[in-house]
Amino acid sequence: MEAVEMYCDAVTCLVHDLSLVDVQSRGFLAFREYMTDYTSSDRFTSLLAETEKLKAELSIVNYCLLIKGNSVRVRTYDSESDYSADIEETFAKFKQGAIKDYRVKFRNWPDMDHVEAHILGLVAKLYPDIFGHLDDYCAKNGKYLDETLAIFDREIQFYVAYLEYTARIKRAGLKFCYPHISTTGKEVYDYEGFDVALAYKLMTENSSVVCNDFYLKGRERIAVVTGPNQGGKTTFARTFGQLHYLASIGCPVPGREAQLFLFDWLFTHFEKEETITDLRGKLQDDLVRIHAILHQATSNSIVILNEMFTSTTINDALFLSNKFMEQIHQLDVLCVWVTFIDELASFSEKTVSMVSTVVPDNPAMRTFKIVRRQASGLAYALAIAEKYRLTYDGVKERIPS
Repeated sequence: MEAVEMYCDAVTCLVHDLSLVDVQSRGFLAFREYMTDYTSSDRFTSLLAETEKLKAELSIVNYCLLIKGNSVRVRTYDSESDYSADIEETFAKFKQGAIKDYRVKFRNWPDMDHVEAHILGLVAKLYPDIFGHLDDYCAKNGKYLDETLAIFDREIQFYVAYLEYTARIKRAGLKFCYPHISTTGKEVYDYEGFDVALAYKLMTENSSVVCNDFYLKGRERIAVVTGPNQGGKTTFARTFGQLHYLASIGCPVPGREAQLFLFDWLFTHFEKEETITDLRGKLQDDLVRIHAILHQATSNSIVILNEMFTSTTINDALFLSNKFMEQIHQLDVLCVWVTFIDELASFSEKTVSMVSTVVPDNPAMRTFKIVRRQASGLAYALAIAEKYRLTYDGVKERIPS
């Protein structure tokens, strides 16, 4: 009964507060209308009225306890006088400063012990009509919580938590925005975007966060990201997926300004550890997972791929990648493809080459900036060669003269 009372009070307060806010989104306008109709319905008003009636009935329950030794008797209250005040007044003259308090404090546990339960059972027998009403009330209103409100209660906690989470990131100087959403056009962009989870981690470590821009316009659909390892390519792919997923559930997204596509399915292929239980090698696992994506994807889907076919030869990887590229090209899906195969970046007019950059004077140092640029692989090759002393000068130094 107390739970229902709290529920009715919370619902009434929510409707009142919503009436004072100038909401504009279709979702909140529909929810406010639903709440107004719900609080005016017979279902809610009868629940509230019966709860108040039952509470009033229970408030008149008074009883006496007669305790003698180990026995406890319960009887109705018969307007006996309460002598507590008289006793305290009589013995007040004997009080001498601060003295030890010998009074026993009752436990305030939410559950009753066996003695309290027995006492309450006897009280119920003294007031059979009231407690019979309580039993009927509980049986009838066991599912008092409205399903729509239950969903709202659960989901609003996520949104409030997300806003609190992003508020700390915004205080560090990073930007969030509500993006423009399109259900038909596939021209997308985001300026000063970043990976939310990585940004939060770097911020707690007092490290700087590198933001990146991207855009796909016209017939462009597939961003092929190449460049050196540990250069931010996977982070960029995660960011693209985060942006679209957060936008699809109505959240502000990382970035100064964004326009994103409302997808039906978002498919990802990131590297997984091999498992002995499925008896598949890494290449076969890649093929099985890619086949599943192609089987389910539609033209309104988004596909994010990260380093496929790394376990086979470059020729086989190029052959398989071209076959897969043909399929997603025909599907016309939005796609980010992180790969070591530079040739994919110039597959067709739908592909855009993006490269993770390095410091010009020091190819081994990453900038973590992803820019639209023709893929070359030179910086990566040079950095690897220098790392293992395989440049011309490095090899020449090790050859005995």
